[in-house]
Amino acid sequence: MSSTIDIDNLRVGMFIHLDLGWWAHPFALSSFMLSSQEQIATIRGLGLKRLRWSPEKSRQPEAPTTQFTTSTLGTGTPSELQAAEAVADAAASAAAEADAARRRAALAAQREADRLCAAQYAEAGQAWRIAAEQVLALPQGSRETTEALTRALLDKMMIEGELCIRVLAEAPGDRNAAHALNVAVISLLMGRVFGFGEAEMMDLGVGALMHDIGKLEIPERLRLPDGLFTAAENAQYREHVAHGITHGQRMGLTPGAMTVLAQHHEMADGSGFPGKLNTERMSAGARIVALVNRYDNLCNPAVASHALTPHEALSLIFAQAKSKFDATMLNAFIRMMGVYPPGSMVQLTDDRYATVISVNSSRPLKPRVLVCDAAVPVDEALLLNLEESTDLGIRRSLKPSQLPIAVQNYLSPRQRVVYFFEPALTNPTALPALREEIAA
Repeated sequence: MSSTIDIDNLRVGMFIHLDLGWWAHPFALSSFMLSSQEQIATIRGLGLKRLRWSPEKSRQPEAPTTQFTTSTLGTGTPSELQAAEAVADAAASAAAEADAARRRAALAAQREADRLCAAQYAEAGQAWRIAAEQVLALPQGSRETTEALTRALLDKMMIEGELCIRVLAEAPGDRNAAHALNVAVISLLMGRVFGFGEAEMMDLGVGALMHDIGKLEIPERLRLPDGLFTAAENAQYREHVAHGITHGQRMGLTPGAMTVLAQHHEMADGSGFPGKLNTERMSAGARIVALVNRYDNLCNPAVASHALTPHEALSLIFAQAKSKFDATMLNAFIRMMGVYPPGSMVQLTDDRYATVISVNSSRPLKPRVLVCDAAVPVDEALLLNLEESTDLGIRRSLKPSQLPIAVQNYLSPRQRVVYFFEPALTNPTALPALREEIAA
């Protein structure tokens, strides 16, 4: 249950709820426990008079507990022993109830995180659609909307702690918005790993969000290549890059963002288009977007039956196309996404099946997975953090069609891989370590 409180009465330790849009505040989450006076000062600067808070989730002083040991129970009179045993039984019962309460709380927190991530994604998708609709009639308004969306994404990403890349349970919105957001979110996370500055991140985000905007000028059936285009159709498809540059100029995009639009189909070996540029002639942002764009198109192609699993897409790029991408970028991408990126269907070393739900971008080898367990209703299944299970890992990746029918019904493999991000409650020093590993 939540109550309202005057903004002047906020204290560290309170669990508060900001009933504002995702863009309207700089915090990574809309519901969280206040941990510093700086957070309180920031909230007071939002202009609110009152806000909601949850007393039961707020930090309270821990009550002292009485512990009974075997030696304690083995001494004293019979009546004293009976009393001690009764207290011990009560303590055991309380511990069991506490475990059940912790599971309920964990499940509630998991559902709230799912809801929050989906809501933030929906807001971002709506903003992108507004920007796309403004391109032709209100190009400067489109730029402003795109820059505001990029700034909102960066406000949530540029934090001291680590971030998790997660796959959403559903895929709200259209494919164009999903593709733009997938490319933008993952590209910005890559820029974060490489330590891009604020201006570079803005250029990267705006360019990634608008990289396919030139497709507004070509027939809809040609916007997603399916491998069956004629030579004339393929040439018409490639014109979307030139159309995008024209739109970007009308929008007044920065030179850095324009370079991403112009170069997102170039390849490190010079085999891309339209300029056949190699690595040395591509900007760092364009090299990132070219790689992420290819990955997402493999996971979410025009023909759904041609889709690769995230693990397959990553393996294909590394095994057959690594010469087409900047080697440093590709290695960083694999380290960040993990060998089994979110959305991968896997079998664990104990033979259970699972879906990879999220990957800590600084600790990719131990993702969080949703395990198929017939004894637990699917709507009560808890995510298992493999980082906390030292004796458990992933044995192999599987296609959804390779899963037993009962497992398919339980895990419900996603038809479209949609990515977003969320804070990770882990060691904030791991991101600099990843940067140092990449630099080495």
